[in-house]
Amino acid sequence: MPPSVAVVTDSTAYLPAVPGVTVVPVQVVDRGIPRDEDTFTGDLAGVTTSRPSPSRFAACYDALAAAGATGVVSIHLSGELSGTADSAMAAAEGASVPVEVIDSRSIAMGLGYPVLAAARSAATGAELPAVAAAARRVAAATRTFFYVDTLEYLRRSGRIGAAASLFGSALMIKPLLHIVDGRISLLEKVRTSARAIARLEDLAVEAAAASSGVVEVAVQHMGARGRAEMLGERLSKRAPGGVAEVRVVEVGAVIGAHVGPGMLGVTVTPYEG
Repeated sequence: MPPSVAVVTDSTAYLPAVPGVTVVPVQVVDRGIPRDEDTFTGDLAGVTTSRPSPSRFAACYDALAAAGATGVVSIHLSGELSGTADSAMAAAEGASVPVEVIDSRSIAMGLGYPVLAAARSAATGAELPAVAAAARRVAAATRTFFYVDTLEYLRRSGRIGAAASLFGSALMIKPLLHIVDGRISLLEKVRTSARAIARLEDLAVEAAAASSGVVEVAVQHMGARGRAEMLGERLSKRAPGGVAEVRVVEVGAVIGAHVGPGMLGVTVTPYEG
């Protein structure tokens, strides 16, 4: 019997198809034309992004209810970076079944891991509060670090928090960033890509050590699969408590529009079996 609690997320989780999880796409706006993220193949320079409308979430929730769901846990990228969670909350108010909307306070696999936790919980037949609690627990324990090859995309996006202090710095600066309270914030500045990747690796190892056990690791990239795979291989050997799984994930156009090609990031979360 399928789980009665359905899980919904948005396309910025960058997960493969997961049983029990429905994905609502965030949109890329190119020359005034909105396109679902998974259908956009153009140049990221100059595009903007747009949250899904409340009506799109409403249609999703209604379809899940019609298919037998007795409740929905809807988990989305940080509300500090997008209005996606706001659209979901607006739709939840008129849904025919209870909908719990969760702001992951993160992006990419910082969102993806809470979604997977919710899906695992729902698959056991857990009720709505337990499924939502699983997502919140994993979101709170997950850490994400990343660096970008160029500051230009961050400058255009305006979603950078404390990283704004970088602008006007030397062109060779490679900022190391992290997600704090749902915002992208500057963590450190280094001078070269090689140093940035080495420091990114160390930060991930430190986060794994702080988890005091086995972890899962996702290495995310934008057009840098070779570097991402090498970083993932090194992390699989260095995490003090061991690594259950390393995922290498290429982010899509919505995140890419804000970070640009060459981005490399690491997300670390405790392994829950």
